[in-house]
Parts: sequence; structure tokens; C-alpha cells
Amino acid sequence: MVKRDVAADLVALLSAEGRDVAAEWAQRASGPLAGRMSLLALERELRELYTALVEALRQGAADVHAEQMSEVRALLTELSRSRARQGFTPTETAVSILSLKRVLEPVLQEGSVEEAGSYFRLGLLLDDLSMFTIEAYTQTREELIIVQAEQLMELSTPVVKLWEGVIAVPLVGTLDSARTQVVMEKLLQALVDTGSEQAIIDITGVPAIDTQVAQHLLKTIVAVRLMGAECTVSGIRPQIAQTIVALGIEFGDIQTKATLADALQLALRKSGVDMVEHAGGHR
Repeated sequence: MVKRDVAADLVALLSAEGRDVAAEWAQRASGPLAGRMSLLALERELRELYTALVEALRQGAADVHAEQMSEVRALLTELSRSRARQGFTPTETAVSILSLKRVLEPVLQEGSVEEAGSYFRLGLLLDDLSMFTIEAYTQTREELIIVQAEQLMELSTPVVKLWEGVIAVPLVGTLDSARTQVVMEKLLQALVDTGSEQAIIDITGVPAIDTQVAQHLLKTIVAVRLMGAECTVSGIRPQIAQTIVALGIEFGDIQTKATLADALQLALRKSGVDMVEHAGGHR
């Protein structure tokens, strides 16, 4: 909170007679955003912010965290979120706020000492407001990244129905705790939705197996069994088999196969599907 006369000086500075400060602000801010955002949309956005800022200063606030600045903070948060979703950089977002300094620069050459002092005080406030926008922008970008990561994880963990009563999860890439949880949830839900009794987890595309990955797989298999289904792990390459033995990992009575085709044949036999031998040794 600042003294009433200082706040009034800041209001006077922003309400220069004969000037449309909000329009000049938008014009100045449009430079870095040229071709990416219309001047009309930018002016509408900044005019709303300008009105809220002037009103907050009239109420005696000159601190971004002051209660009177609640509407300003809300508008800045929405501005930052919008910029983040549209792919603008943090610098472009902050410059939209800081460009108001450039609009009021003539005060330094033409104004009084008191007006110059108000300009510097307002400059400090705008610095704080720009930092607030960067914080809001960063938070939004982090949220977007988390959502995108979850979407990618969903896409990279498909559950495929191979046959009536047989489903499979072909895994590609690193298997960690978060992804294993997704695998387990999707696999168990697919068992319910399809009424399948045979599940295959294919790890052909998993580059390496360590103790943690093996434990993740074991937990998933136990969960499948608790659902009343049988689970087979396929894609056990020689290098992975050697690693599992070297690590002393016990798969117990879990059925494993070298390829997905082998695992499917096993699942079909367990499902009671007759396998017919064709010429050339193919079934």
C-alpha cells in the first residue's frame, strides 16, 4: 500500500490529457507480436488491463500483491495463459506489459521532476507486473507439458485385441513407474471391456530390463491374474534373458515367449482354439 498522493500521481501519469494511453500501449506492444496477433485483439486485451490498473491505483494500491490489484492479477494470469497456449515466448509475454514504459517515456524529457519520479515508481510496478506474467506463463507451460506427456503416454501404450478373448500391450521405449501404472490400468480395463481371459505383454520394443522394470512387469502380471486372466510376456531377446538371469530376477511360473507370434499361439491354445498345421510348417 502506498500513500494516497503517490497513487494519485501514478493515476495522473496514466491518464495523460489528450492521449489514449491504452491505444498507444497496444500499438507499442504490437511490434514483437506482428503477424501473430491482431492489433484490435491486443488493444482490447490491454485496454481492459489498463482500466483495471488505473482503478487499482485510484484505490491506493501500487503493489502487485495488494488486495486492490486482484482484478489486475486475474487479467495478467489470463493474458499469460493465453500467450502460453498460443506458443508465444515468456519474453514476448513480458514485453507486452513493459512496453507501457516506452509509451510514457516523454515524461522524462518534458515532464516535471515530480512526474519523472512517478514514472520511475510506475516502472518498478510494471517490472513486478511483468514478473507476475512470467510466473503465470511458466506455470501454464508446465501444466501443458504435463498434459502432453500424459497424452503421449496414452498413445504409446495401446491395448490391441488380437483375437476373441486375447489382448496384447506392445511396449516400446523405457518403462518407468508412471508408464507401468498406465499399462496396468489400460490392460485391466481392456480385460473388463472385452471379457478376455488371455493377455500378452510384449516387450520387444523395450531397450533394456533392470530390476525396477522387472518389478513393474511382475506387479502388472499379478494384477492381471487377480482379474482372473492369464498373462504371457513376449519379446524376451537373448540379451534381455541374460540380464534377467544376471540380476537374479525370478519370474516364477510366469509364462514367457521369445516373440509375440509365439505368445499368441500359446494364448490361442489356452483359449481352446484349434491350430491347424499347413504345408510348409505354418499354422
